[in-house]
Amino acid sequence: MLKQRHYLLRAAFACASAVFCLPSHATVNVLACEPEWEALTTELGGDKVKVSSATSALQDPHRIEARPSLIARTRNANLLVCTGLELEVGWLPVLVQQSGNGKIAAGQPGNFEAGAYVPRLDVPGKVDRSEGDVHAAGNPHIQQNPHNIALVAVALAKRLAELDPANAAYYQARQKDFAARWDAAMQKWERQAAPLKGVAVVEHHKNMEYLMNWLGLRQVGTLEPKPGVEPSAAHLSGLLSQLQRQPARMVLRAAYQDGRASQWLSEHAKIPAVVLPFTVGGDERAKDLFGLFDSSVQRLLDANK
Repeated sequence: MLKQRHYLLRAAFACASAVFCLPSHATVNVLACEPEWEALTTELGGDKVKVSSATSALQDPHRIEARPSLIARTRNANLLVCTGLELEVGWLPVLVQQSGNGKIAAGQPGNFEAGAYVPRLDVPGKVDRSEGDVHAAGNPHIQQNPHNIALVAVALAKRLAELDPANAAYYQARQKDFAARWDAAMQKWERQAAPLKGVAVVEHHKNMEYLMNWLGLRQVGTLEPKPGVEPSAAHLSGLLSQLQRQPARMVLRAAYQDGRASQWLSEHAKIPAVVLPFTVGGDERAKDLFGLFDSSVQRLLDANK
């Protein structure tokens, strides 16, 4: 009881220190940049939040057009939940500026960047744009490791409580419930995925690093010659020659990526082409965060048979 009271007092103090807080009984209007954060916010916020996503699983989150309907949703948001790490740098700053919503501007309590709360991979020593689309803050595709989801959930529940202190205990309870279910699911996925450790794979774009790092998969090539550069015939031919010396078990791509290059390599190298959902909504099974990893692990296991 004392712990809960202390949590409520902390949330109320944070509210007093913040630029804004929601009126009592108001619903938190949340705009997520990607479907994984829409799903996580729903898990944590329940009926206290109204959430929508700026993108779908079949869109490249690097490149989004700021349509009038999206600007309107941004204008009405109390909280913006995005990845950060420069993933949305090509469209989000313009979107927020056009919305005129200062509450969700960078650095404000209404702006939440998930990438700030997880260990990052592929942080470059220096940024050289000749190497393609390199992110100075590290690889932004953090949702591919469920341990990252768990870390973000803790921070996001705290942020919801700061913005909506009247429901702070509610968010805390939902986060604890989610954490228990998520931990059990992670243990299940890791048991199931044990045969994948050390398996060599080719990926389309360097967006599977967190998944590979989690499961112990070994990347031996990419379909893109450089991040963000479309696969060329010359590069694919060279990759095929490389695989004759250093074989891969499968070639991976996200649901939103063009399948022609992976299909070509699959046919010529005689390896399975695996389409991973990559985020919530990426296939029929990935209806929520649990389904996302159920599907991803099973698709990898099926290809490894």
